[in-house]
Amino acid sequence: MNLVVSSHETYVATGGCVFDPKKPTVVFVHGSGLDHRCWALQSRWFAFHGFSVFAPDFPGHSLSGGEPIKSIEAMGKWLVKALTLAGCDSIHLVGHSAGFLIALEAANALGDKLKTLTAVASAAAIPVNELLIETAKNSSQDAADMMLKWGFGNISQKGTSTVPGMQPIAIGRQIMSNNPLAVDLIACSKYTDGLSRAKEIIVPSNVVLATEDKMTPHKLGVELAEALNAEVTSIRNTGHMLPMESPKASLDAIRPFITKIQS
Repeated sequence: MNLVVSSHETYVATGGCVFDPKKPTVVFVHGSGLDHRCWALQSRWFAFHGFSVFAPDFPGHSLSGGEPIKSIEAMGKWLVKALTLAGCDSIHLVGHSAGFLIALEAANALGDKLKTLTAVASAAAIPVNELLIETAKNSSQDAADMMLKWGFGNISQKGTSTVPGMQPIAIGRQIMSNNPLAVDLIACSKYTDGLSRAKEIIVPSNVVLATEDKMTPHKLGVELAEALNAEVTSIRNTGHMLPMESPKASLDAIRPFITKIQS
């Protein structure tokens, strides 16, 4: 669906079903340089099992207009505004990588509307390699190639895919090469409030980690889980691009947590 946020057209994927704000809403927040497509399997499952799905492309990304937002804090405020405009009253936030930092910033502003919070391949802070940022300033495509080499696990690097007929590395390259990757990476690198925000969270929380994550190492995800007092699931043989690389395994880690709380 399309939603006008701050005078700009915003694309929101709904998992293949008509969006109904009266249903509990699972909000999928993409990470740096990505878009709604990284949540294809997860969003579809929830949309067809009693939930509404709200998976936006952030401003300046893929199908959404406007200029890219330059800080995690401002992205969090934008997300709250978008959810308010959509009329969502019962919200489950799920964020991948920097998308989880955005979810952290949005969490308190949502108040009683927020029911659960889930981090996927993330941490309270995500330092970014300076070479990667400088490369992204000159070429999103070159930076995407660097991230995809670091971001996928060993099995995927050999060409194996858990999604029949699809190659997630190629999909990731196509998405990230055409999005404002440098802006996102700089915003991520400057964000320092994650740990304090995590300690403020009072809703049930879930942390889903990848054992081969080179970008947000597993031990940093465990530290985030401790700050959130969260459940932890570790998925083997996969890397940082967990939602795309292992979509079914990540869905299996997200689904029971949200459905248990909602039931």
